[in-house]
Amino acid sequence: MPVNLNNIFGVHEQALLVRAKKAELIANNIANADTPGYKARDIDFRDVLKNAETNTGQLRQTNSNHISQSPLPMQMDMKYRIPVSASMDGNSVDTQLETAAFSDNALRYQATLQFISGRMKSLMTALKGE
Repeated sequence: MPVNLNNIFGVHEQALLVRAKKAELIANNIANADTPGYKARDIDFRDVLKNAETNTGQLRQTNSNHISQSPLPMQMDMKYRIPVSASMDGNSVDTQLETAAFSDNALRYQATLQFISGRMKSLMTALKGE
C-alpha cells in the first residue's frame, strides 16, 4: 500500500516553505535598514497557507509512474509593512520590529521541524515494529 506523505505531514511541508520565504524577506529588510527609500516587505503566513489549501492550479498526475507534485504555496503575495514611525529618507524598516519578527519566525520554523521529526520517528518505529 503506497504511503501518501501529504496525509502524514499535512500542511507542515508548506509551512516550512512559507517560513523560509518569510525569513528571507525579514533578513532582506534588516540588511536594507540603512538604504534610503527601501520599503520593508512581509508575507501574511495565514493568507499564504489558506491560498495553498484552496489552490486548484496544481498539475494532475495522469499516470501512476509520474512523480507526484507536492502542493506548494503558489501565491506568496508580498506586502509592504506599515512603518510605526516615519523616516526622513523614506526607509520603512524598523530594525527592532524586524529582529523580533525574525526571532518569532525562526522559533515557529523550528517548532514545525520538530513536529516533522517526531512524525518521522513515529513512522520509523512503526516500520521497525518496535
